[in-house]
Amino acid sequence: MATLTMTPSRFGNSFSGSQSQYRASAPSMADTLPSIDFGFNELRERMAQFTMRFDDFIERGRKRVLEERNAFRMNVAEMEDVQRTRKIAITELESKSSTHAQTLAKEAAETDEMHEAIRTLSAQKEEHVERRDRIKDDINSVQAIIKQKREAQAVHQRALESQARHNIPELRFWEHCLGLRIEASGFGVEDQLRFVFGCVDERDQSKEVWFELLMGAKEYEVPNTKPKLEKERLEETIDRLNETKEVGPFLKAMRSMFVETLKS
Repeated sequence: MATLTMTPSRFGNSFSGSQSQYRASAPSMADTLPSIDFGFNELRERMAQFTMRFDDFIERGRKRVLEERNAFRMNVAEMEDVQRTRKIAITELESKSSTHAQTLAKEAAETDEMHEAIRTLSAQKEEHVERRDRIKDDINSVQAIIKQKREAQAVHQRALESQARHNIPELRFWEHCLGLRIEASGFGVEDQLRFVFGCVDERDQSKEVWFELLMGAKEYEVPNTKPKLEKERLEETIDRLNETKEVGPFLKAMRSMFVETLKS
C-alpha cells in the first residue's frame, strides 16, 4: 500500500493555521467517510488457524522425515547385515567351490589312474589268458607224451616180464653151472647191476671178471668192464641186446669176449 508523505514548505504555517480553523468550524472528512470493516479479528483467527495447520503440517512432516530417516537407517543396517551375510555366504561358496574343484581334480586323477590300472590289468589278463592257453596246450602235449610213454613202458614192462620168465631158468643155469654171480654196483648207482663171471681163465680158475649193466635208461648200457673189452664188439653186443631184449645170448656173448680177452 502506498503512503502519502507531505513535504513541509514555506506555506506550511499558513496552511496549518487555516486547517486548524477549518477543523474547528467544519466536520472532519474522516467523519464523513464510510466506516470500513477490514475483518482483522477474522483474519487473525484465520491466520492463527493457518499457523496451527502449518505447524501441524510441519510437525507431521518432521515426524515423517524422522520415521523415513529411521526406516532408511534400519533398511541400510538390514542391507549391511544382508551384505555381510552374503559376503560370508559367497566366501563359503568360494571355499566350497575350490574344495569341490580340488575334489573333482582328485577324482579325475583317480579315474585316470583307475583306467590306467584297468588297462594294465586287461593287458595282464590277456597275457595270462594266452599263457594259460599255451600252458594248457603244453599240458595236453605233455599228457599225450606221458600217455604214449606209459603205453610204451607198459609194453616194455610186459616184454621184460615175458623175457624174465624165460631168463630166470637160464640165469639159474648160469649161476650154478658157469659161475655167474649178480650183485649190486660198486658205485651205488640205482638200476645198475654187476655181473661177475668165474672160471673163465684156464690158467687161474679163481680169477673173476665182471661188467656192469645199466638198466634204468631207455636202452641198456655197459659203463664198466674188468678187464677192458674191445669197444666195437662190446657196442655190437649191446645193440643186439637192445634190439632183442634177450639177456641169455647177451651173457653168452659177454663171457665169450672175456674168455678171448684173457687168452690173448
